[in-house]
Amino acid sequence: MNDRLSALRDKLAQKHLDGLLVTQPQNIRYLSGFTSPDASLIVTPTEALIATDFRYFVQAAEQCPDWELVQLKDKPEETLKERLSALAEKGLRRLGYEKTHLTVERYHRLRRKVLPPGVHFVATQGLVEELRMVKEPAELEIIRRAVRLGDEAYMAVAPRVQVGMTERAVAWELEMWARTHGAHKASFDFIVAAGPNAAKPHAEPGDRPIQEGEPITIDMGVIVDGYCSDLTRTFCLGEPTDKFRAIWQIVRAAQEKAEAGIRAGMTGRRADALARDVITAAGYGENFGHGLGHGVGLAVHELPTANKRYRKPLPANSVITIEPGIYIPDWGGVRLEDMVLVRPDGVEVLSTSPKTLTNRF
Repeated sequence: MNDRLSALRDKLAQKHLDGLLVTQPQNIRYLSGFTSPDASLIVTPTEALIATDFRYFVQAAEQCPDWELVQLKDKPEETLKERLSALAEKGLRRLGYEKTHLTVERYHRLRRKVLPPGVHFVATQGLVEELRMVKEPAELEIIRRAVRLGDEAYMAVAPRVQVGMTERAVAWELEMWARTHGAHKASFDFIVAAGPNAAKPHAEPGDRPIQEGEPITIDMGVIVDGYCSDLTRTFCLGEPTDKFRAIWQIVRAAQEKAEAGIRAGMTGRRADALARDVITAAGYGENFGHGLGHGVGLAVHELPTANKRYRKPLPANSVITIEPGIYIPDWGGVRLEDMVLVRPDGVEVLSTSPKTLTNRF
């Protein structure tokens, strides 16, 4: 944690900030180890404070022994103002805040009731998230465990999917298996989408019975010790139709091209193009409407990203998804998703679930 604080303090110096108010839950956990979102951090060049209320104070003391603890009681805003006033006496003037997380209402309330005279808010974006992109060895070990558990859940449940089961029933079977085998919880609401519903990249599972021969997309992820996994496979029950087979193979080829070509230092835009060019050449460019992938860690969607708008390089030891897809209204869709570790010489594919046209593997 001390290395993370040192890295953040370097960023504060570069931005000419005297401190940062941290309110984003994953950023709080990353910097302090505190696992509840009901807290705020104040980081300056010399001090690190965590403010929370009675419900979580003992937990904060246990999880954050190196932080100064501030207990918020009956008048929490007055308590925060007192602490900031003490910091102002030591030179606090420009206090950064996380503009993508702080609501407009809370921002104005903090300005009105918490900031002491002479201290000013400065909007920041991505200071901690940029640090989170590069995974430490301990983080990678947990991520590998989360990926492995997601793979095991898929491999246990997918072969049991039968004609007549509903999407909702399959989603519940997957989550139940994961939760009873070590997952803290799902990293998002599982997607099980069959037939026309699979044409929606973020479809909600319904009660329609699954039919033979239609595409079935399963998108699932679990959380282990705070870190997420993300996995997608598409298959059918019974003999694949020619159309399903052809589209599935295009998506698989696009994924293989990206996994063979991505390496640290490549921009997210270029990484996206590796797969997108394959799908476009096959005539389905308009049917691939989302980015190729996104970072995964304490959040299931975080920096860096691999899409047409991300012109920054993918750093070494970042973890991203590679998930090309083709979606055709009134028919269905195909998406295949792996999590990979980005290295200077290529990627290490972390996901091991079989990629098969059917659920027989």
